Amino acid sequence: VFTYQPISGDLHTALNAPNTAAISASAAKKYFGTTDALGKSLETTEKGKTIYKVTAVIQDMPENSQFHYDVLLSMKNVDYPWNSPVSHNFHTYILLKPGTNYQAFEAHAIPQYITTYVLPAIQAVMKMSSLDDFKKSGGLLEYHFMPLTKVHLYSQQIYELEPQGNIQYVYIFGAVALFILVIACINFMNLSTARSAGRAREVGIRKVLGSSKKELVAQFLSESSLMAWMALILAILIAWAALPLFNSVSTKSMHITSLFSPYILPLLIALPFIVGLLAGSYPAFFLSSFMPIQVLKGKLKLGSSSGNIRSILVVFQFATSIFLIIGTIVIYKQLNYIQTKDLGFNRSQIIIIDGTYSLKDPKSFKQDVLQLNGVQSGTISAYLPVSNADRNDNVFFKTPVADVKNGIESQYWRVDYDYLKTMGMSVIAGRGFSTDFGSDSNAYVINETTAKLLGNGNENVVGKMIYSINDSGAPKPHEVIGVVKNFNYESLHTTIAPLIFSLRSNSGGSISFKVNTDNIRSLINNIEAKWNSYLPGMPFQYRFMDDSFDEMYRAEQRVGKITLSFSVLAILVACLGLFGLATFMAEQRTREIGIRKVLGASTQNLVQLMSKDFLKLVLISFVIAAPLGWYIMYRWLQDFVFRISISWWIFVIAGLGALAIALFTVSFQAIKAALKNPVISLRAE
Repeated sequence: VFTYQPISGDLHTALNAPNTAAISASAAKKYFGTTDALGKSLETTEKGKTIYKVTAVIQDMPENSQFHYDVLLSMKNVDYPWNSPVSHNFHTYILLKPGTNYQAFEAHAIPQYITTYVLPAIQAVMKMSSLDDFKKSGGLLEYHFMPLTKVHLYSQQIYELEPQGNIQYVYIFGAVALFILVIACINFMNLSTARSAGRAREVGIRKVLGSSKKELVAQFLSESSLMAWMALILAILIAWAALPLFNSVSTKSMHITSLFSPYILPLLIALPFIVGLLAGSYPAFFLSSFMPIQVLKGKLKLGSSSGNIRSILVVFQFATSIFLIIGTIVIYKQLNYIQTKDLGFNRSQIIIIDGTYSLKDPKSFKQDVLQLNGVQSGTISAYLPVSNADRNDNVFFKTPVADVKNGIESQYWRVDYDYLKTMGMSVIAGRGFSTDFGSDSNAYVINETTAKLLGNGNENVVGKMIYSINDSGAPKPHEVIGVVKNFNYESLHTTIAPLIFSLRSNSGGSISFKVNTDNIRSLINNIEAKWNSYLPGMPFQYRFMDDSFDEMYRAEQRVGKITLSFSVLAILVACLGLFGLATFMAEQRTREIGIRKVLGASTQNLVQLMSKDFLKLVLISFVIAAPLGWYIMYRWLQDFVFRISISWWIFVIAGLGALAIALFTVSFQAIKAALKNPVISLRAE
């Protein structure tokens, strides 16, 4: 199905037999020192020692892949009830024949698959005559295909093999990047038209000497395109220098050579021409339209039209900047909410030891670690309320009669006696699992969501029965002995769904320890020493629950950093344009300022006079950007079930911030012009 590149071995038959393995080139070098590993053996200690024969060596999987595995083992070694079509514990990939329309195939094949295989399996548990009856009773059963190339950006599934991206962010940041480029073009247009008086004589003389308007337009467009080409070369150098930082923020491994791929190089070549045309078109037509007689007589009047256009362009610049400031504040406020929200469990100072399937006696290892100073409690379970943890969906029933109306689809977690204590979860009704009650091995502890479904919203469910279906299809009763306060075991993007705990005191490939010590490094060394005494030579792998929690929101953290970078860049570009425009306006009003100073105007009066027009434009920008910023960020927050509200002070900060930035930029030139000696300004009059 997947086109792995073989180094040795037959990939079509490599994993057909039990106890066979295909390994990557890196794994072959790691374990055998060479890629010539065909026929050699690997020993694993997961669920007991097993010897695997290497039957194929493949090239390392590409960086831009969804799959990054060094060892592939035969499914023939997996003890699993393969004849259960309603068990969905694997990612399933289907290779279609070339030219097949997957949507048409889905419309034909999925109903046939459900009718032939899935429906009989459901009917063995629930009473129903057809799929239509199942749907009419409130049941929902759907399967969908998704092209593999769309999984990374378009998948909405919670449990993908690796953290996926989001196409919305691609569109958003693409649009923001385009806006920043447009802002730069606007600066060029603003400054070119502002400096039009300086080039008026040149245009007049050229026209007198026979240059046509077409030739003048071509000249000015060539100038802007040449400037864009120079900017492109500089941009490539900056991109090359900033690439390590970009890779760190985006957690990608991009190379500067990617810019010269067959897909991007044509766009890169076209970009300076497009930008040059966009930025230079208005100044070219504006400058080439001057009448030579008026110019050469010194009677050229620029009028108000160019000033109005410049004002519109400044408004666009600062509206974009204010919008980005609002977005940055909202994103960081939501990230802070995520970090500080009461999740219903305590994730701080919990060390997770992975790979404990290899331990013959996990209980003994747990007890030995509990004797160490600084360790408060420990639990054996791979079901954890963070990413990189086990998950298991099951259907349970309120009554012994299994039907759709009585069904509760729930997460089903196997934990030990100390799980709730170690995770800091609160039991709000009944009790948790206890060694004092032998019947707890068949009892359940449920969360509040499950309790509401089981008790129809308001009943006390402690002592009630909930039913599972055993392998023979018969209902099996379980007493509810306790209810835990709801906790966010998935990200805050999702609601808190039903969850049921069952007691399995020796279950899972992870052991978590709640610690309380300032010398965490020493404690980890001591735990590793205990590990090595049980499994000498086996790698010791640990992580902190805080880190796994942060990993659930890595995408949002990257969005925050990128948005902040874009905001700073947009504001910087806008300020550069505003600074140039303020410089030009100060030069244009040199004589006016001199006369006002002679007539008694103070420096403060002159600064206010020159700044007020720009500040009006910023206020107009705020009126445009604030509603747009609220709407876009409101839509972004809808992706979180648990989210902040957008406070009014966010807009105040964004508006005042933009106002302060503009005032600082303009005031520098205004003060410089106001302090100039009026004698120098007026001596030519």
